[in-house]
Amino acid sequence: MATPAPEVRLLQELIAIPSVNPAFLPPGNPRAGERVVGEFVADTARRGGLSVSTQPVFEGRANILARLTPAGKVRHRVLLAPHLDTVGFPDLDALLKPRLKNGRITGRGACDTKGCVSAMLSAVLNVARSGKRPSSTEIVFVGLVDEENGQGGSRYYARHGDSADLAVVGEPTRLEVITAHKGDLWLQLKTRGRSAHGATPHLGKNAVLEMARVVEVLETRYAEMLQERSHPLLGSPTVNVGAIRGGTQPNIVPNECVISIDRRTLPGETEAGVKREIQTLLRSMGLTAEFDNLRLSECDALETSPELPGVQALCRAAGRRRTRGVHYFCDAAPLAAGGIPSVVFGPGDIAQAHTADEWIAVESLQRGTAILERFLRELE
Repeated sequence: MATPAPEVRLLQELIAIPSVNPAFLPPGNPRAGERVVGEFVADTARRGGLSVSTQPVFEGRANILARLTPAGKVRHRVLLAPHLDTVGFPDLDALLKPRLKNGRITGRGACDTKGCVSAMLSAVLNVARSGKRPSSTEIVFVGLVDEENGQGGSRYYARHGDSADLAVVGEPTRLEVITAHKGDLWLQLKTRGRSAHGATPHLGKNAVLEMARVVEVLETRYAEMLQERSHPLLGSPTVNVGAIRGGTQPNIVPNECVISIDRRTLPGETEAGVKREIQTLLRSMGLTAEFDNLRLSECDALETSPELPGVQALCRAAGRRRTRGVHYFCDAAPLAAGGIPSVVFGPGDIAQAHTADEWIAVESLQRGTAILERFLRELE
C-alpha cells in the first residue's frame, strides 16, 4: 500500500485528537476544547521552521499563531485561518478513528475544518521548506478556537491581533473562492396576556393565541417581503420561527409566550433595522409583541470586494474566474468587521459537515493544498 501524502497523514493525526467545542459536551469532559490539538499544531509548525505563539481567548483555549517571516521587512501580511474546534456526536469514539478508504478520509472534523487545517498548514510548511520566502509579506497560520459556538477566537483576534491585507478563512467551499456570506440573527419575541382559570377563559387574554397570529404573519407576509430583496451572490434574506414556548398547564390561560427567530441577513442589514421592520409590520396588522433584550446569537454578513489584489491572486491560483457566495456564516465576518478583508476557501463540501459519517475526498484535500501553496508563492 502506498504511503499517504503528508497532508493526508496530517489530517489523520488531527482527526484522532478530540477537539469538541465545550459548548457541546458536559463540563469537565476530557474531549472538550482545543488545547491538545492546538499543542499538536504548534509542535508541527515549530518542527517545520515556523515561529509559533499563542493568543489566549478563554481559560485553557488559545488561538495558535504560526508565522513564516519574509526575507525582508514586513510590509504586508496574509492570514490562513481555519478553526480547530469541532461539533460532537453521540458515537464520538468511532468518529475519532480516521479511516482512509475509496479516496475518502472519514472522521470528525475531516471536512469541518481539520481538512482546512491540514491543507493550510501544509501549504505554509511547504513554502518554508522550499527556502523561497516572500520578500515582504508575512504569512501567518492562525488556528482559531470556538468557531462552532460563538466565534470567540476570530472575534478576539479581530480586536487584539495584527492587521492583515487579507484573511483566507478555512471552510469547506469545494475550492471555490467565497467573498460573501449571509449573516444570522437569533432573536426572541414575546407576547403578553392575562392569566385566568381555564374554566373562565373569557376573563383572561391568551398570549399563545396572540403569538400564533404573530407567527402566521412572520412566516407568510414577512417572508414574502424578504423575497423582494436580493443580493447577486446570496439571493434573499430569510426568516424562520424555530421554537415557541408559552403557558404552564392546560387549565390556565397563558399570560406570556416567547418565540425564537432565525433571521438570515444580507450585507448592510442590521439588528436594529430588522427589529424595526418586524415591529412596524406587526403593528400594521394590529398585533403587539416585544423583543427581549437578550441577544442569543449574532453574526454579521460578509461582503469583500473580489477586485482586491489578494482575492484576485487566490482566484488565479484556484483557477476561478469569479467568486461566489454561501448561505452559512463563519469566522470571516468577525475578522472583516475588525478591518481585515476576508474570504472563505477550503477543500471539502459543506454538505458533509456535522454529519454522522463526515468525510473529505483525498483529491480535494491535495488540490486545496496545492492551490494554497501556489497562492502563497505568488506573494511578494
